[in-house]
Amino acid sequence: METYAKALVYAIPFFTGLVLLEVLYGHFVKDQKHNVMDTVSSLSSGLTNIIKDSLGLVLVLVSYPVLLGVFSIFELKATWPVWILAFLAIDFAGYWNHRLNHHVNIFWNQHVIHHSSEEFNLACALRQSISNLVGYFALLLLPAAILGVPNEVIAILAPIHLFAQFWYHTQHIGKMGWLEYIIVTPSQHRVHHAINSEYIDKNLGQILCVWDRIFGTFQEELPTVPPRYGVLKPANTWNPILINFQHVWRLCKDAWRTTSWYDKLRIWFMPTGWRPQDVVKKYPVHGIDNVYHFKKYRPEASFALKVYAVFQLLFNTFLMLYMFYNYSEIGLAGLLQFGAFVFVGIYGYTTLMDKKGYAVGIEVFRGILGIALILGTGDWFGINGLWSFGSILVSCYFMITILGGIYFTMKEDKESPDTTINRIP
Repeated sequence: METYAKALVYAIPFFTGLVLLEVLYGHFVKDQKHNVMDTVSSLSSGLTNIIKDSLGLVLVLVSYPVLLGVFSIFELKATWPVWILAFLAIDFAGYWNHRLNHHVNIFWNQHVIHHSSEEFNLACALRQSISNLVGYFALLLLPAAILGVPNEVIAILAPIHLFAQFWYHTQHIGKMGWLEYIIVTPSQHRVHHAINSEYIDKNLGQILCVWDRIFGTFQEELPTVPPRYGVLKPANTWNPILINFQHVWRLCKDAWRTTSWYDKLRIWFMPTGWRPQDVVKKYPVHGIDNVYHFKKYRPEASFALKVYAVFQLLFNTFLMLYMFYNYSEIGLAGLLQFGAFVFVGIYGYTTLMDKKGYAVGIEVFRGILGIALILGTGDWFGINGLWSFGSILVSCYFMITILGGIYFTMKEDKESPDTTINRIP
């Protein structure tokens, strides 16, 4: 986990820089209006995901080394053919994991966050799950384990395979000629993120598109069908933590409300969106009926609130980078506390972006708790060891969050009239 955390110290600024470049290109070259709040929400989702992953907050059903030790028939060395074989195995497993996420109710919950943005850009690529609390991916790598692909090869290729899925989340690259027959391209992935009926659950490949072509899930981007993005049951919130658990909460309510014990059990493993008939009639859930005529979630926000949201994102990113940089020095207990402060911070300011009245309580409580911790220990998780003024800086930040929470709760409108269409009851 420490190695992963150290790698993120370099990866996070790199990906954030690419997001900024795309925003600037879209604004100055393409004359596009940018949705600041959506980008803040997307990047904040990325923060929650990497904190959760770096702290190892997941129950692993079985690890790849265990599978390798039990099932391997051969003992392969890390030669170039083996590296290629391992890449194909990871990509094949990724295709089926992705397909599982799209087609089974309970698994959709851990993937819906990635599709929740109603924009399509590099920022939305960073909308990654914190609800995938059970690790089972190694099971899909059983063929590689049987063949004896070394664990170190899988361990190196897996994060590279994940990071390589970032670049194609953009609208600024058109079709790419012969590459469209080999790799997943921006055009193909626009189809995947679209909610048009022609595009739903298509193009599930992650690096290679050959799996989609083999298993019948490929769909070309059609010039007559412009993609519309998001999910058919819109999130209607900027809070990525809430988005992560919206679908499973609906499943829980349906399982509780149905009178059929059979339905209470099978709802979790039925096709995505399936609901018991008695619940459908009594508790209808309304989504998007016409993908070409629906209002995106965009509550009115002042320029000051947008600046505050960006400030919160940047400072929480700074806090997180400090945490990763000092991963071993902070220690496990300190890391859990530190991660909790960032998680609650993200919950607070994204709730404030939603203009929910209770956001002020979260912001004030977290700010007071943070200042109290600094006063009590005389430091902020050892930051004074790097900068003598470090704890003063963090104290000032917490004071700003307290004042910001109070100010924006008092000054901003509580509800925006353009968010009332196609909302989920």
